Amino acid sequence: MASDVLNASPADKLAGLARQAADFDAAHGTDGETITAVNAEQNRPLFASRVKVYPKLVHGTFRRLKWAVMAITLAIYYITPWLRWDRGPNAPDQAVLLDLPARRFYFFFIEIWPQEIYYLTGLLILASLLLFLVTSLAGRVWCGYTCPQTVWTDLFIYVERLFEGERAARIRLDKSPWSLGKLARKTGKHIVWLLIAIATGGAWVFYFADAPTLASDLVTLEAPLIAYIFIGLFTGTTYLLGGIAREQVCTYMCPWPRIQGAMFDDDSLLVSYKPDRGEPRGPHKKGTSWDGRGDCIDCGQCVAACPMGIDIRDGMQLECIQCALCIDACNEIMDKVERPRNLIGYDTPANKEARRLGMKEKVRLIRPRTVIYSGLLLLVTAIMVNTFATRAQLEVNVLRDRNPLFVQLSDGSIRNGYQVKILNMDHEAADFRVAIEGLPEGVLTVQGRDTQGPQIVAAEADSLKSIKMYVILPVDALGRLDDGEAEFAFTVENLRTGEAVENATVFRGPQK
Repeated sequence: MASDVLNASPADKLAGLARQAADFDAAHGTDGETITAVNAEQNRPLFASRVKVYPKLVHGTFRRLKWAVMAITLAIYYITPWLRWDRGPNAPDQAVLLDLPARRFYFFFIEIWPQEIYYLTGLLILASLLLFLVTSLAGRVWCGYTCPQTVWTDLFIYVERLFEGERAARIRLDKSPWSLGKLARKTGKHIVWLLIAIATGGAWVFYFADAPTLASDLVTLEAPLIAYIFIGLFTGTTYLLGGIAREQVCTYMCPWPRIQGAMFDDDSLLVSYKPDRGEPRGPHKKGTSWDGRGDCIDCGQCVAACPMGIDIRDGMQLECIQCALCIDACNEIMDKVERPRNLIGYDTPANKEARRLGMKEKVRLIRPRTVIYSGLLLLVTAIMVNTFATRAQLEVNVLRDRNPLFVQLSDGSIRNGYQVKILNMDHEAADFRVAIEGLPEGVLTVQGRDTQGPQIVAAEADSLKSIKMYVILPVDALGRLDDGEAEFAFTVENLRTGEAVENATVFRGPQK
């Protein structure tokens, strides 16, 4: 039997599988209607055409808050490169500057060198913990108010309203045939969008060079080619993401909607519809009774106001950015029909369940996860502050010669070579005293100098001074070497400030 199956032709095998499928359908009652439904589901296209969203302008607390946040964040972004900060001589006076040629990052009174990249790591950890804490407390507040995609999309939609009118007018304009009026409105809108996008890209490059100088060079076409490339890149992405893609970025490109679920719990305050109060929903005429029905009149204004085009009444959804504009839209309707506000409002899953059971509602801000996030936030902040407060303006690195490991001089003494690198992070030139400790008989010399003992080395402001030094151990002191080596340290002292740094190394000689 088994050999018959193995030796069967492909056609016979397929026929056998078809008979098995038919027998299974007959045994389990699978009808043609179910098979048709399954086939239809399997044949659904992988990608669906985009349904354009036309957000309605609403008025209320959250809309005013979003206007304020948009104005503040845009002002910070566009104005910051023009702020000045006096750091003294030999230092740029731009308050916020990422100086790539000098490998330096300036942020007002803070100056970060390449070897201090751990500060950036700390800032990223702080930002992540703060995002986790805020999300666990009040949902996607970052997405709804301060995310660059949200801010610029809000700005582009505002421009769209100026040229094409409110929601209904924009829908009619898109459905109408092309005319001179429609062409003028669309062209004007896109021109302003491009101007905003160009300003966005232009502001970005100002963070990498002196803003007034670079602005002048851009106008006179004397700026580096890379500046024009990045302006073009950011112009294109701002125009595309803020003006064309909009909600598609949040839904399909951003990973945060997929991560946010891990931040929520039953006590997270989220923008929610209250079905226990709103259902059953339906149209309502003025003067009729509200008995036996909910407060939701099914007007759809919450959907019309949503920049993501979703219905908040369907529950929590991946696309929702928690902007709370649906709250303003619903409250406006509730005022008109003389019903209590906040049919849509900030609510928690725990309070929904409490209302269902007739229990008292409560808001729990202090919970295990918020305590953990807050504790980690304070801990990392304390570490960052302490590290920055105790950071030195002087760093020393000592590299011992490895080839040869040591040199035996004519008098029998042993010499080791070292490359001593002194990083003067101060904005003033200084003299540094270099000496050795832990090797009493050792003699310190500098290549090209006849002097022995502690050496004076001059270093320019904000510069790295590298100097070749030798340590010589006399013959009568070779007994200090344990198995051919001895530990000691170079000490470097800034003679102007008194700041001193020690760098440990080893002296190598012949093994016994």
